[in-house]
Amino acid sequence: MEVWKYGRMEVLVSKLFSSTSILPYFHASILSFGRNNLTFDRFDEQQQSKRMYFYVLEMAYTIPYRGLFAVSIFLDPGATPDFKFANMKFISCFTFAAILLGFTVHAQQKFTSHDAGQYTLVTNTGGQTLGYSPRSGVTILVVDGFAFKDLNKNGKLDKYEDWRLSVDERARDLAAQMTVEQIAGLMLYSRHQPIPSPPGGPFAGTYHGKPYAESGANPSDLSDQQTAFLTKDNVRHILVTSVESPAIAAQWSNNIQALTESIGVGIPANNSSDPRNGIVASAEYNSGAGGKISMWPGSLGMAATFDPAETEKFGQIAATEYRALGIATALSPQIDISSDPRWMRVSGTFGEDPALSTDMARAYIDGFQTSTGQKEIAGGWGYNSVNAMVKHWPGGGSGEGGRDAHYGFGKYAVYPANNFAQAMIPFTEGAFKLHGKTGTAAAVMPYYTISYNQDTKNKENVGNSYNKYIIGDLLRGKYHYDGVVCTDWLVTANETAIDQFLSGKSWGVEKQTIAARHYKALMAGVDQFGGNSDAAPVLEAYQMGVKEHGEAFMRKRFEQSAVRLLKNIFRTGLFENPYLNIEETKTVVGQPAFMKAGYEAQLKSVVLLKNHNHVLPLAKNKTVYIPKQFTPAGHNFLGIPIPEKLDYPVSVNLIKKYFYVTDDPDSADYALVFINSPASRGGYSAEDAKQGGNGYIPISLQYKAYTAADARATSLAGGDPLESFTNRSYKNKSSTAINTTDLDMVTDTYAKMKGKPVIVSVMMNNPTVFAEFEDKANALLVQFGVQDQALLDILTGVNEPSALLPLQMPADMHTVETQSEDLPLDMKCFRDTDGHVYDFGFGMNWNGVIKDARTTKYLHESNPVK
Repeated sequence: MEVWKYGRMEVLVSKLFSSTSILPYFHASILSFGRNNLTFDRFDEQQQSKRMYFYVLEMAYTIPYRGLFAVSIFLDPGATPDFKFANMKFISCFTFAAILLGFTVHAQQKFTSHDAGQYTLVTNTGGQTLGYSPRSGVTILVVDGFAFKDLNKNGKLDKYEDWRLSVDERARDLAAQMTVEQIAGLMLYSRHQPIPSPPGGPFAGTYHGKPYAESGANPSDLSDQQTAFLTKDNVRHILVTSVESPAIAAQWSNNIQALTESIGVGIPANNSSDPRNGIVASAEYNSGAGGKISMWPGSLGMAATFDPAETEKFGQIAATEYRALGIATALSPQIDISSDPRWMRVSGTFGEDPALSTDMARAYIDGFQTSTGQKEIAGGWGYNSVNAMVKHWPGGGSGEGGRDAHYGFGKYAVYPANNFAQAMIPFTEGAFKLHGKTGTAAAVMPYYTISYNQDTKNKENVGNSYNKYIIGDLLRGKYHYDGVVCTDWLVTANETAIDQFLSGKSWGVEKQTIAARHYKALMAGVDQFGGNSDAAPVLEAYQMGVKEHGEAFMRKRFEQSAVRLLKNIFRTGLFENPYLNIEETKTVVGQPAFMKAGYEAQLKSVVLLKNHNHVLPLAKNKTVYIPKQFTPAGHNFLGIPIPEKLDYPVSVNLIKKYFYVTDDPDSADYALVFINSPASRGGYSAEDAKQGGNGYIPISLQYKAYTAADARATSLAGGDPLESFTNRSYKNKSSTAINTTDLDMVTDTYAKMKGKPVIVSVMMNNPTVFAEFEDKANALLVQFGVQDQALLDILTGVNEPSALLPLQMPADMHTVETQSEDLPLDMKCFRDTDGHVYDFGFGMNWNGVIKDARTTKYLHESNPVK
């Protein structure tokens, strides 16, 4: 006997074994009015305290036999047998006879269920495991002995609720059932959501009308704004940023899934994240100890390993942690080729070589998207899969002058070497040609840029998300990509300032209405709008399409996007079970094995550039001098003030586990200098504009003041509604690195050490002009985001360096200024005082310059230098 629960209603079902020959034809099929034609009635309750439910079950079959089902009575505690047989349906004589004879018939039930706390877990034998919230109103349908979720609460099994069917069939069925309003909500992607929401700033939120700290809310509660966009705008894609802890993230995810399950057609939330496995530099690694999340080097660091297998391993581990946090989509990897070394997003790429970037992209996505074993549902997809949203189509690394398109001053990508096609190789040969069973990246994000003069069909210079040639003809047409295309954030919003990160970025269509921008992007082939939680402009865009093409056309266009979006939710198993076991999350995220793998990858990502007279590795327990680092006051990219600071650039407590530390260079055996690569102001100066200039200044890769004598006199592209000119040239203008004092740390320390060894470590975000200080260093290392301890393990010989440069290091700013923004590997590279050239693929170990299978595979002739 099994008790099947349906909210407050409970029914005990059994089957009459009247004949073994009939047995194979019986199917338990509660609440299903489809193929098995099951019906049931509930008799009236006599009193509230007497809760007795009487069910009459009758199964109709196409075979000559009638299903013989016993009427089953379930009594709540305290219930009495005092009831009327009111409204009782006809019971077949066989069933009635069975009752009289006391026979019971056992259903061929193929599932079990148990209370998992906040949700109920239903396990289908040989099928999918279901999770649903008792508070959502969802009930369980039983067909052919299996359990299914009645997500739309219509009392029958719809195709999209049937986990036995293909993802494609389920997605098409659901898309056809959805209202235009529901599809519009599916097309939205929320702005950044910290958990809990802060009281102020661009991502502020409230709880019951109050700031979090004053509300009495739990940190895992949904904010007022989250509840509103989920219920009123039908948003189902949420970008999660900071979380208080893995457990709180999991609880928040369960809360949001319970809400979305309770409304509409029960579409789960597809939560997402930007890369979140970065390092905390001062954190100490202890073998066998866990952490908040595994820590890995940045993308450039992964590229520096020259080992795609290491990147795939990262993807597998990160995906496991993401799913334990309730995250099913990664807004990564960033596979733009870093063809211009000045671009502020170089650090998020896999470097500037197309072949290495292609292999790394493929490995990353295979790692994130592939589920195996019991976690696999079908085609490599499953409960350990995270949809990869690869970015940025068709490549965003060629902004004129190295400027970035988050800002109006960086909206144009230029192609002086006519090398537009090469930037797409990591997509077309990597992201779209995976080795794993999932086949291709689940989603693509175009970049903000106007790919200037590259639309050879319509001759439009508009942002990539609006360009029908770049999205429709190239991505969808030539390269046959049928996954989700999601705009970058705030693409449809209004531009309010040319130099503000959070301004709208509707490049090329600034004068159109917000709704018209949505419509143009839809017609170009876009499915989703990043950073927009408001359905109104999408619905208005729908009406624009109806007016131009008719209702049938626009309904079909909306359903096309809905199917693409729904597939990513179905494939990851969210429709079956979106709920998380909080205790399991605690043990999975940041588990010791994951922390160990991340730390080992960090060690493999540190590049040794110089080791004069084999000064490295250093002997432990010697005395070291470490200069402090000055950080000037300023603002971060969100405009939040950064206070002035003078402090050690590394954890002195960690240093003391390897060396004695002194403030007196005369008593030191070595000096350890930790600096950052030169930091720029992005190529624009509001002060210059106020003083009558055009605002444009050079981006420098050196610390000292740089004057751009070799810059173009006339820019290749220009024009913005907020500007009255089109020439964005910065020729003969000057700029100085924000962190120019980092250079002083090296030169001053060199003087103070009076010939004793000076070891310099550079935290690199962009290529650097080493000519300014290389001769002041006995040893040089480059890292791309590692824990201090990893550097110390390299410096002291606990581990040997093995990484290679994923970028060229320019000889000077002349070669930077004269290289082509769209052409990688075209700079004259720096030669150090030991005669080594800091080109792509260069690196050293204790024995000297590395030559191995990696260099054989990836090193090739560089492009001609201008």
